[in-house]
Amino acid sequence: MQGAHSEPAAAHVHDHVKEYYGKILKQSSDLKSNACVPSAKPIPVYIRKALTKVHPEVTAKYYGCGLAVPECVEGCRMLDLGCGSGRDCYVLSQLVGKSGHVTGLDMTEDQLEVARKYIDYHMETFGYKKPNVNFVQGYIEALREAGLEENSYDIIISNCVVNLSPDKASVLREAYHVLKEGGELYFSDIYSNAPISESLRANEVLWGECLSGALWWEELVRLAEEVGFCKPRLVTASVISVGNEELEKLLGDYKFVSATYRLFKLPKSSEKERCLVMYDGNITGLEEKVEFDAQYTFKVNEAMEVDGDVASILKNSRFAEEFTFQTQGKSSTTSGSCWTKPKVTPVNPFELAEQLGSASVAPSTGLCCGPQESCCK
Repeated sequence: MQGAHSEPAAAHVHDHVKEYYGKILKQSSDLKSNACVPSAKPIPVYIRKALTKVHPEVTAKYYGCGLAVPECVEGCRMLDLGCGSGRDCYVLSQLVGKSGHVTGLDMTEDQLEVARKYIDYHMETFGYKKPNVNFVQGYIEALREAGLEENSYDIIISNCVVNLSPDKASVLREAYHVLKEGGELYFSDIYSNAPISESLRANEVLWGECLSGALWWEELVRLAEEVGFCKPRLVTASVISVGNEELEKLLGDYKFVSATYRLFKLPKSSEKERCLVMYDGNITGLEEKVEFDAQYTFKVNEAMEVDGDVASILKNSRFAEEFTFQTQGKSSTTSGSCWTKPKVTPVNPFELAEQLGSASVAPSTGLCCGPQESCCK
């Protein structure tokens, strides 16, 4: 297990990453591998529209993997771990609206300088009279030391940053502390198919390229539950082709994926009872359906059976007002006599990436219909 290995000294890693992302890399095209890949899922129209309003210099210094923009964020207090030049913060600024707020945290002053430079530009572009964004210098392993208060954020995002940390357990622990009860850590990152060797973790270029610091995906599941989060929900995954012969030789048989997970901080006393839920269609930009994770896609006014974990998440988070809940077995005009069952999907992100790449994910099946259709259209 990766936890049995000793990570490189924190101070050394932090100094190297600051140098790599603050001085060596001038723009995303300077990266030496393909680790920073686009999202495996199509980007929703409302997010694409928000991206077009972000200043070109901010976008040019973006080094993320996948897309770390969750749904249902209007009015929320959000935190971006390792915000870099602030691209995702400025996208989220538009989505949370004037009543919400976004804090970006990064340890690299050169990146924060770019982010802060364009606060006024973006507020004017978005039509806000006062900023709903601020940027803080600090370490993702020590959020409270950076002045962030406990139980103060609805949502935390992170985009291809956790792998750069020498202490992943502390990152998850600190995120858990500053999240409100019912809050979520929604993040994209790089994962390996096995624990990375000591020698590779000592390679500074591989670490800076988000590869040798990658968590073994099974270790993420263990760490998250140890910290107190509910079982991680896998949203999507893409296979990473390193695209650099020299680095590929060093890596040997190691494989990598970019994967997005969502982790929720739920009340300790929350019940986990299987039930039926129906999406009400009121989330901005997602009026027809919500793709919650790889397993569950909720269509408006269509009953869906959910397991106890997902039922607890929906009932105890910001999603509670977006769904109608019905305990299975009880008569209900809402659920009728049939409902849609979720897809059967792998928990292994490498298997999911393979399925998504071949577009062979099995469709949802209705309880009272054939395998190719839902009876609750």
